[in-house]
Amino acid sequence: MKICRRCVLPETFPNIQFENGTCNFCRNEPPHAKIESEMEKYRLKFEGLLDQRKGDADGYDCLICYSGGKDSTYTLDILKNRYGMKLLAFTMDNGFVSPAAHDNITRLVESLGIDHITFKPRFDLLKRMFTAAADEIFYSKKSLERASTICTTCIGLVKFAAIKTAVEKEIPFIGYGWSPGQAPVQSSVVRSNPFFTRAAQEALRRPLLERFGDEVNAYFLEERHFEREERFPYMVHPLAFLEYDEEKIFKRLSELGWKAPTDTDANSSNCLLNAFANDVHKSQFGFHPYVWEIANMVRRGILTREEGMKKIYSEEEKNLVDSARKRLEG
Repeated sequence: MKICRRCVLPETFPNIQFENGTCNFCRNEPPHAKIESEMEKYRLKFEGLLDQRKGDADGYDCLICYSGGKDSTYTLDILKNRYGMKLLAFTMDNGFVSPAAHDNITRLVESLGIDHITFKPRFDLLKRMFTAAADEIFYSKKSLERASTICTTCIGLVKFAAIKTAVEKEIPFIGYGWSPGQAPVQSSVVRSNPFFTRAAQEALRRPLLERFGDEVNAYFLEERHFEREERFPYMVHPLAFLEYDEEKIFKRLSELGWKAPTDTDANSSNCLLNAFANDVHKSQFGFHPYVWEIANMVRRGILTREEGMKKIYSEEEKNLVDSARKRLEG
């Protein structure tokens, strides 16, 4: 199989074209100076919004979607200790949170003094969703270039449950621990609004509603939530506009008491379903669901190409795949 000689994208990735062994995505990559300029622009935008918020002592500044993984934990630390925000950590338990991640979540919210809520949807319903997602493609193929059907379902439920909570509690920011490879810096500070939120929600809710019935509606915004546009929060993922150095990140996390799980796959530090989801996606589409993220990080110099190749082209750990499959079938 042909793989880009600069990043890690394979010939099976949609709309890829090679020239002298280099893919079109690498050839179209903006120069580093332009990326750094954009990072500075959005950092200043975020900090300007925080300055406007200062002095408002009522309620939380930010609801942070907190999985207990490396990036969301580092984001938690940045928002609390660098920016002094009053946080509400929001965790969705999908039934596959690693025991090590559970321990990290408890340890970090307690040591950092952060309020925390856990949202645990019914596992029988989640199991039906994840099992069906292993056999059927629910969403547009474009949306699945960057995540598996299983992960798109899970992350979508987290996202809209978080927005629903933020709107109800009038929390002005929602923070995400996305890596710089997951989403571009241009999306790192964005004000949500009823129109686009409704459209994005329907793209996820409608396929689930058609397959699993009205029970799924409990996890989404209702009509009443869309009536107050001023309550819709800014969506922020600060790792896109701040320095991202994995060595420094792991050092800081160690200082905070975070411990790297030994029970998850190479591309997750919190989820026991991830290896199975990756395996299914590769069978369905012929490419790894993390390959876009990892390719972006290789281009940025965050990972070496060798490191990226290992993350993408190593076999999924059979015990993790089999364990997740067994839990879904049980």
